[in-house]
Amino acid sequence: QVQLVESGGGLVQAGGSLRLSCAASGRTFSNYVIGWFRQAPGKEREFVAAISWSGDSTRYADSVKGRFTISRDNAKNTVYLQMNSLKPEDTAVYYCAASSLPIPPNQRRRYDYWGQGTQVTVSS
Repeated sequence: QVQLVESGGGLVQAGGSLRLSCAASGRTFSNYVIGWFRQAPGKEREFVAAISWSGDSTRYADSVKGRFTISRDNAKNTVYLQMNSLKPEDTAVYYCAASSLPIPPNQRRRYDYWGQGTQVTVSS
């Protein structure tokens, strides 16, 4: 089992920045790909970004490329999502998830463990 806890969400104006954190406990954190997903009201949960266990490989949704950066610190069992140039359409609950696959997947079904989510609201 891997337990994931997100933090860092909040209310920010358009154009602003937030950094989300995903803290893990349980099984060896460094063995897992970590992904971020988000879900807006009335919409499906969608992929945002993912990072390999070593941090050498990352993957982003087209909608966030160039604005969001995913990184990890295995010594702290934490993955970060730096979100810059935020837009109102980025408003959603953000979830982190862990996958045992060797490369970062972008499908929800490839992830085995999920956090409870953190709310991000971007005002216009």
